Amino acid sequence: MRLLVTGVSGYVGAALVPRLQAAGHEVRGFARSRDRVAAAGLALDDVVLGDAISGAGLGRALDGVDAAYYLIHSMEGPANSGFPDHERRAAERFATAAGAAGVRRVVYLGGLVPQQGVASRHLASRVAVERALLEAAEEPIAFRASIVVGARSRSFRFLVRLIERLPVLALPAWRTNRTQPIDGRDVLEFLVRAADAPAELAGRSYDIAGPDAMTYQELIERIADHMLVERPSFGLGFSLTPVASVVAAAVAEEDPGFITPLMESLESDLLPRDHDAASAFGVRLHSFDAAVERALREWETTEEVAAK
Repeated sequence: MRLLVTGVSGYVGAALVPRLQAAGHEVRGFARSRDRVAAAGLALDDVVLGDAISGAGLGRALDGVDAAYYLIHSMEGPANSGFPDHERRAAERFATAAGAAGVRRVVYLGGLVPQQGVASRHLASRVAVERALLEAAEEPIAFRASIVVGARSRSFRFLVRLIERLPVLALPAWRTNRTQPIDGRDVLEFLVRAADAPAELAGRSYDIAGPDAMTYQELIERIADHMLVERPSFGLGFSLTPVASVVAAAVAEEDPGFITPLMESLESDLLPRDHDAASAFGVRLHSFDAAVERALREWETTEEVAAK
């Protein structure tokens, strides 16, 4: 199959390309910068430069492909409060271009949403993008994941840096909320299998999650255990996310425009609606502990995790 991977220089896109190539697919990349594609270490002869928000390059990128992966997120830049509009506009332009090109299948990776309560700006934006893309092709497939555990996953790296750099952890009120992180290897396996999955699996979204449910406090403590560090913690009765996220971003040397919406999403449980995705796509899930150990080991092949 001829496949398009958008967001090809990002964590998921860059890791997905070689797996698709190993499965025998012909892969084309779509990115804003050729330098970023090269920095990601990708061996791609076919790269189309463009911008999904403006629509530049989408027609050429989608021409002649059997399936397209939409892995574009726009939570970048300081205090980027306008990202929901940017994401919606990009998804709509992509959907229009995919329909015009006659793309049979579009595959999207979004985020788990709370089963009760109101979704955060970040997660509501993901749902809006999902809706647009589910109408973009004859056989769309959407996945929803919580925290992805991987050496290049920004959310995982953010947590590791906080544990590494803070001698004592002050955990906000959302520490008791629960989620089910997923191994980055499992996310990639779902995405690879979605390329040529049977048509009867298409036309809907799937919640994908690891086998272990835990509170955010338990998640942080278990990562610290794998890092071989002791971090005393105490709970707060409030969150103050607008302030706490800026402080946490500074500690982890991250972009507040990325961290603030991310932390807003922790105010509710983020658990899968159902558990049929793994069996439907034939994916064998890794445990949380195996995922963390693998991610830290891979991270340390290129960069020291100082606290370990």
